Amino acid sequence: MTITRRQVLLIGGIGAIGAAGALWLPRETLDAKSISKLPASEMPRPFRTPLVLAPLLSPTSSGIDPLDGAPVNYYTVTEVAASAAILPRLKTPILGYNGVFPGPTISVDQGSKTVLRMRNQLPAIHPLDGGTTMTSTHLHGSASLPQYDGYASDVTPNGFYKDYKYTNFQPARTLWYHDHAVHRTAQNAYSGLAGQYHLHDPLERALLPQGEYDVPLTITDAMFAVDGSLGYADNDHSGLWGDVILVNGKPWPVMKVQKRVYRFRILNASISRSLRPTLSTGDPLVIVGTDGGLMPRSQSVVTYRHAGAERYEVLIDFRKYATGQRIELRNLSNKNNVDYDFTNKIMAFDVVGDPVNTGDPTWNTIPGTLVGSEPMSLTAAQSTKTRRFRLKRNDLTNLFTIDDGSWQDVVASGFVKVVANPALGATEIWEFENSSGGWFHPIHIHLIDFQILSRNGRAPFPAELGPKDVVYVGEGETVRLLMKFGPHRGKYMIHCHNLPHEDHDMMVQFSVGLDPNDVDVNDPMTAARSAWDTGA
Repeated sequence: MTITRRQVLLIGGIGAIGAAGALWLPRETLDAKSISKLPASEMPRPFRTPLVLAPLLSPTSSGIDPLDGAPVNYYTVTEVAASAAILPRLKTPILGYNGVFPGPTISVDQGSKTVLRMRNQLPAIHPLDGGTTMTSTHLHGSASLPQYDGYASDVTPNGFYKDYKYTNFQPARTLWYHDHAVHRTAQNAYSGLAGQYHLHDPLERALLPQGEYDVPLTITDAMFAVDGSLGYADNDHSGLWGDVILVNGKPWPVMKVQKRVYRFRILNASISRSLRPTLSTGDPLVIVGTDGGLMPRSQSVVTYRHAGAERYEVLIDFRKYATGQRIELRNLSNKNNVDYDFTNKIMAFDVVGDPVNTGDPTWNTIPGTLVGSEPMSLTAAQSTKTRRFRLKRNDLTNLFTIDDGSWQDVVASGFVKVVANPALGATEIWEFENSSGGWFHPIHIHLIDFQILSRNGRAPFPAELGPKDVVYVGEGETVRLLMKFGPHRGKYMIHCHNLPHEDHDMMVQFSVGLDPNDVDVNDPMTAARSAWDTGA
């Protein structure tokens, strides 16, 4: 099933929030700046609620793939409308995987396979804007076959399900699954359809903290209507910036920590806001992993830029702090965010005096050398082609584009038009120039991990010296990326992960290993269709 942006507008109309969008203006007084419409008694304040973790999803069954003998775990997740306890007293309606936000965490081992049945049991009408509730699930960071990659126009209507198959062959990394439905991604992800997915391997397990000391942090921002429901205003499609920072669905939470080293998997799942995390003590954050897994060497930074959809694995050493001391994880923000009273705070850690298990070798270890990877082993001399893309904004239409292409063009071509067609196994340099002014663009390239070669002709930032699948392209910046294409043939997306930009209309596609005469056996629109959900 496919749907165009024009059809979305015709089906959804303007929508209640869209019609009232002009009412979503910052409120400023002598002592407050916010955008939510909540009364003061319902507005959350920092550090008044404990951190909670998303539930760990258990497989519904397990088996063996008869083709190669690999273990297979079967999972079922149901997309439903639910309510969340975010505010002091009011409930907030959400769309959630299994009814929770963030969605349940899926944890798997390298070499095991996953079959994820995603059931769309959402209401027919989207609560934010009166549009449709079609979904398409993208496992972000997975080198999936095209038909299981969450191709934007490969949508599952409400009352249907789709089985997504993942081979989990890649090195250990933090992935996340989120909705990717055509021109609906921003509303669906903002409403709650996002969750973490952890891929483990033996090297990662030996080097880094595990279990309760391996902590997923999913950071989002939100604005609220007077009744506690989510507000939505994307500023003429340029972005949504809420005044409440949520970590794992709770506003500015507090976590109790022992005097040891912790690993935090930090995912910025905000649909537009970028972050610049830093510790209130000025002590370093030690980055050990990026989007595509572990870095060759750890990097100690006081702060770093963290765009939407990027994942950074960070070690924090709490050994030297006193019992009872509070350390804040703060946000210094970045250019062209919209900031409010408390968006300079993310969460806090309270140090406790509980005894530490010194039998765990990771309790006091900050590794320097980590793990090499294919993307970080590539050299520019291996590249056979350089491609250049410009990130643009049309002020007349309020649309964003990559060059002059859009997903509307892809749909109009019958899903044939591509902006690049590298051969399977080819190594190329891709350059993205952002000279449109006024916006930063987190650019995501599906299927592959890449190495950042340079930023405005200079070396990448220390935090970026690992395999990536999203790159922060700041105002006036040009980045050069080095990548090898594979392991699959087929069509994949490139888009901005400021999701209102993606939806309007900063998304195109490329093909790997295809030519115009090929029969695309992995066609994302036809190779694995959704099916009517009978409840089984």
